[in-house]
Amino acid sequence: MKLSFVYLIALVALCSTIAHAQQKSQWTYLFDGKSAAPLRGYKMATFPTEAWKIEDSALVAQPGVPNIDLVTKETYKNFDLSFDWKVSVAGNGGVFYYVNEEANQEAGNGNSPNWLDNFEMQLLDDINFNDKAPIRSAGSLYDLIVPTNKQLKPVGEYNQARLVVNNDHVEHWLNGTKVVEYQLGSSVLNQLISQSKYKNNPKFAKSTNGLIMFQHHGQKVWLKNIKIKRL
Repeated sequence: MKLSFVYLIALVALCSTIAHAQQKSQWTYLFDGKSAAPLRGYKMATFPTEAWKIEDSALVAQPGVPNIDLVTKETYKNFDLSFDWKVSVAGNGGVFYYVNEEANQEAGNGNSPNWLDNFEMQLLDDINFNDKAPIRSAGSLYDLIVPTNKQLKPVGEYNQARLVVNNDHVEHWLNGTKVVEYQLGSSVLNQLISQSKYKNNPKFAKSTNGLIMFQHHGQKVWLKNIKIKRL
């Protein structure tokens, strides 16, 4: 009887482990073209329906209104994020990770509240945006690492992006090509930070878990097929 009980406990533990592994390997949609239920506005309990609208199966940042960033309702440590994106002429956006919600929203000035605190994968019209520095171009680790081997689609066409964060190893992918790679906490990355605009910010990149944030920079940005899986 005792032996059977031990086997039962072991079986339950094994099933739980398998279920957890399967859950980590499954893609879930943050936006599937119809519902953005896993997302909300920064420092909001609800979705910001004036700042972002669903148009032709895409989430679209609206110009001419107070900019409100989108954040995930859940936190993510190790993840693989995949999405399609395009911007308007001279459009600007970005994806941030390990975000907390300590900073105040700065609607109207074109900047996210966390742009000086967290790493950003840049989304940009490289041709028409007024800042053409490669280190702040589409696919870059904003202001820290220039993307390489990048093939960017023309404005008006969707690009496919992936942001992978796994055990402090980070990769930016653009249209099927890895364009940026770095290791959180490495001497190389720390050296880059010490020479950047972030060097005097004691909060920069200190968070090790948190929300994923899609930036509303004041221009139109289209996001489609936003899906994620935990690693």
